[in-house]
Amino acid sequence: MSKYEAVVVFSVKNGDDVSALVEKFKALIEKSGTLESVDEWGKRRLAYLINDEAEGYYVLYNFESAPEFPAELERIARITDGILRSLVVKK
Repeated sequence: MSKYEAVVVFSVKNGDDVSALVEKFKALIEKSGTLESVDEWGKRRLAYLINDEAEGYYVLYNFESAPEFPAELERIARITDGILRSLVVKK
C-alpha cells in the first residue's frame, strides 16, 4: 500500500452536480483503498480556458491504495463528464 494524492478539477457549469461527483469519487477511493482526507478548495479561476470554461471546482483527495488503483482512478476521471482535469501523484 502506497500513499497518493489526487487533485480533481470539476466543471461548475452543471451547478449542483459538483457535489454528486465529489461524493462519487470519494466513494470510489474508499472502495479501493483508505481515504485519509478530502480537502475541498472550492471554486477558483483557471489559468487558461478548458472547454470554454474559466472556473473550476478543485478537490484534493489524500488516500492509500494498491499501486494499480491510481491508473484506474485516472481512467475513470478521463471518461466522466463534468471533470475538466485530474492528476494523481505518489507521495
